[in-house]
Amino acid sequence: MKYCYECGTKLTPQMLKGEGMIPYCPQCGKYRFPIFSTAVSMIVRSPQHDKILLIQQYGTGSNVLVAGYINKGESAEEAVVREVKEEIGIDVSELDFNKTAYFARTNTLMINFVCTADTTDLSRVNTEEVDKAAWFTPQEALAAIKPDSLAQRFLRISLNA
Repeated sequence: MKYCYECGTKLTPQMLKGEGMIPYCPQCGKYRFPIFSTAVSMIVRSPQHDKILLIQQYGTGSNVLVAGYINKGESAEEAVVREVKEEIGIDVSELDFNKTAYFARTNTLMINFVCTADTTDLSRVNTEEVDKAAWFTPQEALAAIKPDSLAQRFLRISLNA
């Protein structure tokens, strides 16, 4: 961040006790901590925990995890439930935190969860948001997921692979 998000003045680094060098707005007289988006991604397991859901979106042809941004006023856990319902049309439970990672390309903190679907029925997939959805065994999912992606890293961590 180079400019104040309130007044547009160029920020200058200034020492803040206990924090180090922080961008400072001399016009507003305030420190400006970094602002970034926050999103969730989900390793959705089948009810029997023997399959993992991967999706393809936006014509890329790459298999990724279900994901979406957290809305203002919404918890990460609420976003997990909402996003899976919106994109796949199924309900999830047994939400367990997995890992976080910063995704520089979109300036987003990704919060990954493992959750369990109430069904493997994919007949209600939102085709406006999802091109394709399919269930894979854990080993198939590792082989099919987009290589060198954050989704692959999250999946590897959850499977201890």
